[in-house]
Amino acid sequence: MKKHHSISASVIPQSRLHILSSKEMKQLSKASKSNLYDILRRCALAVLNCGSHIDDTTKILEKYNDFDISVVLQSRGIVLEVANAPKHAFVGDEMITGIRELLFSVLRDILFANSEVLTKKERFDLSTTSGTTNAVFHILRNAQCFIPGKLPNMIVCWGGHSIQRNEYEYTKKVGYHLGLRGMDICTGCGPGAMKGPMKGATIGHTKQRHKDGRYVGITEPGIIAAESPNPIVNELVVMPDIEKRLEAFVRTAHGIIVFPGGVGTAEEILYLLGLLLHPDNEDISFPLIFTAPEESADYFTRIDEFIRFTLGYEACKLYKIIVGDAEKVATILAEDMKEVTEQREKIQDAYYFNWSLNISREFQEPFAPTHENIASLSLYRDQTPYKLAANLRRVFSAIVAGNVKEEGLLAIKEYGPYKISGDKELMQALDALLTSFTEQGRMKIDTEVYNPCYEVID
Repeated sequence: MKKHHSISASVIPQSRLHILSSKEMKQLSKASKSNLYDILRRCALAVLNCGSHIDDTTKILEKYNDFDISVVLQSRGIVLEVANAPKHAFVGDEMITGIRELLFSVLRDILFANSEVLTKKERFDLSTTSGTTNAVFHILRNAQCFIPGKLPNMIVCWGGHSIQRNEYEYTKKVGYHLGLRGMDICTGCGPGAMKGPMKGATIGHTKQRHKDGRYVGITEPGIIAAESPNPIVNELVVMPDIEKRLEAFVRTAHGIIVFPGGVGTAEEILYLLGLLLHPDNEDISFPLIFTAPEESADYFTRIDEFIRFTLGYEACKLYKIIVGDAEKVATILAEDMKEVTEQREKIQDAYYFNWSLNISREFQEPFAPTHENIASLSLYRDQTPYKLAANLRRVFSAIVAGNVKEEGLLAIKEYGPYKISGDKELMQALDALLTSFTEQGRMKIDTEVYNPCYEVID
């Protein structure tokens, strides 16, 4: 491993964390020295490694194995002491302002989620649907993600971190046209299709002299090191796990665009389609567009075929596929915002948080990507489509873990590939889709030969 350039520094917040009571500071200091330290350390390292194109968590942690962070109490407030941090996070001896803001966002979310949400069962019953949704709401509210009264304009963009150059340029074009129409952007905060729409929107916002553009990144501790925040993100939220991250996306979104990606993108698609296929959500207005440059049209052809085979024709009516027309994507979404606004007003739902969307327990319960849990999944077509979507989502979530997350990488190293089994025809369709991702180089960044972390058994 190459020796890296590092720097140590004391960092003071420039946010509301700058003004804390003595009790609050002691709580922060105590929590930072608890079992949360490892989570805080890896998330902080990911932020300081902003713009990284390494998607192997273990390699990042190994490269900066001497990195350390601690919360120090002073009479004027808290200070973060970072040691052996990536030098590219600094200009001279000063940490880049945007990176400093994101660093304290990490501290805010991890410690708030642990001290106020995950450990207070009397306040947040995470075993229930309403309790989990309430927790997601409070984490987002604590992060100041909500702007009361602002008309719907938040477009969530999903897509791969490992995409081709022409696909990245296309995501920028879509973002540009969204920016011209005053849309804000929310993504998973990483590189590739998560960065492109934000970068394009900054130009669109600038041309319209729109100075308050929002570029929201929503992540979680298991993925942030593999998908370090891109430099455009100006609001970062770290959710406790992937399921709450996905719920945060769909609760705050007024419309969703999906660009080409890999297994993570497929997981997100199945999650959303599973929700929209639930009978309780059939009247929900939720714009969903799949789009790609003309050269990548085959990506969504394969996705569409897989959805038709597994979830049926009703699922295909929930989205539009637009190829090679970035302006059309933005134009349609701008029109759709009117319908979303009218519906929220009609049912008296908040603009900033979609309370009316029903999210059943199949989509809320955290799924641990263990070999045993993968083997026990029910992957047969003789079940309700939204339940099948929930189980297929778990398959793709496990493959994401096996590709880039530390826990998954270590499990594969110790026990070998995940064994995925079920309905013969369904397994053949799944294997064909995953093989297409591999052939198109969508599994990992800069990997000439991809060694699958899974084995499909029919």
